[in-house]
Amino acid sequence: MTKIIYNHFDKQLIAQLPLAEFEGRIIVILTPGETEKAVNYLLSQPILGFDTETRPSFKRGHQHQVALLQVSTLDTCFLFRLNHTGLTPALKRLLEDQTVTKVGLSWHDDLNSLHRLGEFTTGKFIDIQSLVGSIGVEDLSLQKLYANIFGSKISKRQQLSNWEADILSDKQRLYAATDAWACIMIYNEIIRLKETKDYKLIIREEQE
Repeated sequence: MTKIIYNHFDKQLIAQLPLAEFEGRIIVILTPGETEKAVNYLLSQPILGFDTETRPSFKRGHQHQVALLQVSTLDTCFLFRLNHTGLTPALKRLLEDQTVTKVGLSWHDDLNSLHRLGEFTTGKFIDIQSLVGSIGVEDLSLQKLYANIFGSKISKRQQLSNWEADILSDKQRLYAATDAWACIMIYNEIIRLKETKDYKLIIREEQE
């Protein structure tokens, strides 16, 4: 069946859509030693979704350091608590890797945050925002893209929560994992649609 997608998805429709959530394993990494084993596993996978989280600052001109790096396969997501581990040699190896396809959204901003923790040479990453135009989509946010392509919504309720909390809540962990996993889902579907041409693009004016 031909998929209907829009150049601009109506943001007001998102609230009515069913909720999409990551249903796989979520593994929290708290110590530098744990990062080595996790990275070895991740680099054995064909594709990885990436995202980061930073504690929000409500003071003008002040920005916290990135606190969380989430890296997901289709069924397992690792949450690296960078405020506990720092940017370890294993994590640098992951970020510098040139072999595994790694996808993120607005990833340039995340990389800038990660570079503040330590120096590394960026490896093989694909930013979904650079791909969506190839199927005529002009929206760039994860929530709009997922709603447009899959007809489901991703909750953003935990976005401004405290990512430096001693213990991340279940809702925080699920939110973080879902964002990283969703990058893989969107990337795979964009590639499929480009190859099959099995979609119809509807042009509409962008809503305020």
